[in-house]
Amino acid sequence: MGWNFATLAPIGLLIASNLFMTFAWYGHLKFPGTALWVVVLASWGIAFFEYWLAVPANRIGYGVYSGAELKTIQEVISLSVFVLFSATYLGEQFTWNHGVGFGLIALGAFFIFKGPLG
Repeated sequence: MGWNFATLAPIGLLIASNLFMTFAWYGHLKFPGTALWVVVLASWGIAFFEYWLAVPANRIGYGVYSGAELKTIQEVISLSVFVLFSATYLGEQFTWNHGVGFGLIALGAFFIFKGPLG
């Protein structure tokens, strides 16, 4: 596969969209005293920008990648962003069991991109 706009743009857009979505879903955990309705509205506002990135990423990428490949790219990016987010923003420790679990997900991604077996 050659690298061009249609192959790289979806990946870049999905990275950016996942940054927004991770903050929308988990950023409020640092503010447990804030009313739930406030964090829901704030999260909804942040997620608005995520959609402006994720939808074009999938639209641009669909001719190059299959639906399953786009979803796999999104999930791998989502987990990668979350690992960094949880360590840096939430201060959580990355452990061996996380590494093994993410490794198994990466193995699943390998099979998605490998194509039909046999």
